[in-house]
Amino acid sequence: MRVASPFLVMAKPVGPLCNLDCSYCYYLDKRSLFPAGERFRMRPEVLDTYIAAVIAASPGPLVGFVWHGGEPMLAGLDFYRHATELQEQHLPEGWRCLNTLQTNATLLDDAWGAFLAKHHFSVGISLDGPTRLHDMGRRDRLGRPSHARALRGLQILRSHGIEPDVLCALHARNCAHPLEVYRYFLDLGVTWLQFLPVVRRDAAGALDPWSVPPEALGEFLCAVFDEWVRHDIGRIAVQNFLECLLVTSGQPVNLCVMAKTCGRVLALEHDGSLYACDHFVDDEHRLGNVTVDDLGGIVESSGQVAFGQAKHDALPARCRTCPVGAFCHGGCPKDRFGGASGGEGSLNHLCEGYRRFYSHALPHLERMAALARSGRSPAGIMGELAVTEHDERRRWQRTSRNAPCPCGSGAKYKHCCLPWRR
Repeated sequence: MRVASPFLVMAKPVGPLCNLDCSYCYYLDKRSLFPAGERFRMRPEVLDTYIAAVIAASPGPLVGFVWHGGEPMLAGLDFYRHATELQEQHLPEGWRCLNTLQTNATLLDDAWGAFLAKHHFSVGISLDGPTRLHDMGRRDRLGRPSHARALRGLQILRSHGIEPDVLCALHARNCAHPLEVYRYFLDLGVTWLQFLPVVRRDAAGALDPWSVPPEALGEFLCAVFDEWVRHDIGRIAVQNFLECLLVTSGQPVNLCVMAKTCGRVLALEHDGSLYACDHFVDDEHRLGNVTVDDLGGIVESSGQVAFGQAKHDALPARCRTCPVGAFCHGGCPKDRFGGASGGEGSLNHLCEGYRRFYSHALPHLERMAALARSGRSPAGIMGELAVTEHDERRRWQRTSRNAPCPCGSGAKYKHCCLPWRR
C-alpha cells in the first residue's frame, strides 16, 4: 500500500546495542524485550524486505531512511554498502533516497567518511557541550570519556566535506550552563544545532536524576535565544528556534514534538518488528513485523492513526486555552505525566519550562515573521535590536573587569559574563 503523505521509520540495525553507556540513554534497556543471547544484528533478508517496503509505501519521489540506535555504526560498513545497493535496486526511475545516520561519532574513520560522502548521507552527531559537561554523562562501558573521540569523528566528517548536524541532549548537568554550552558550539563552527531535553523515568515512574528540570529548561532556552536573536541568526541554525518561527509564520513544523498530532515516525527494530514510535518501543505499541505485514497498511492503520491523534485528543483543558499552546500542542506524549486540573489529560512534565520560553521568545518571533512577510530577511531583527538596545549594550561595554557583573549575579564581571561577551 502506497501512503498519501510522507512518513519516516527510525531503523535500528543493531537494536539497543551501543559502544557507549550514556547515563541518561532511554534505549539501552530495550534489550529486555528480546530473549537472552540475542545477537542484535539485522539479517540481510530483513534489510532487503525493509528497504523494498519503505520504497513501495512511500509517496516519493524522495524516500527517507533514518539509521538510528543504539549506535547504528556497529552494524558495520558492509551493512550500509549493501543497504545503498538495495536502495538502487528498488528505486523507481527518477526517485532518490536520502539516508540519515545518527551517531555518537566515536567510531568514525576515513573509510566511513569516504562512504558517507560518496552516498550523500546526512549525518547527525551527539555532543553535549564542552569536555567536562559532555563527559559527565557520555562515557563508554569502561567508564572512559568520549568527548575527544567524538571531536575526532567530527573532524573526519569535515575532512570529507560533510558538515554534520549536532544534537545536544539537555540534562540536569549541562542545563545550568546555557551560554557556555551554546558558545562552545559557536566556537566549534557548528552550523545546525538541536537541543533535546532529557526526560527519563524508572520502572516505578520516578524521575531519573539526569532529567532536565522544567524551570531550568525554560531558563536555558531563553538565555540561548537572547544570544542567537541578537547576534547569530544566519551563523548557526538552532532548530528549536527555527521551528518556533515556522509556527509564528503559520507554516507546518518538522519536529513531531511540536506538531498537533504525531504517529508518522515509526521505529523498526533489528528483527523487523515495527513500533508506533521510537519512544514507545514496548509490547503494547508493537504494530507487526515488516517481513510479514504491509508497511503502508501499518502506517495508515486505524490503530496508528489513533495513536497519533491522541496527542491532540488527550490535551488537558489548560493546554487548549494556553496562549502559546500552538508551539507545542502539549509536547511529546511520553512526557505527559504532570498534574492537570480542570481537564481530562495530564500536562507535559516540561510545561512550565516551555511556557516560559515560548512566552519570552514570542515578541521577537512575531517581528521576524513580519520581516519575512514584507520580503525582508528575519535576520534584520539583529540590526533593529542593536539600535533599540544601544544604551544597554554600552553599559556592558563600559563595565570594568573587576566591577560587579551587570547581569546581577553578584560576581565580578571578569568571573561572570565577560568571557562570553568578547
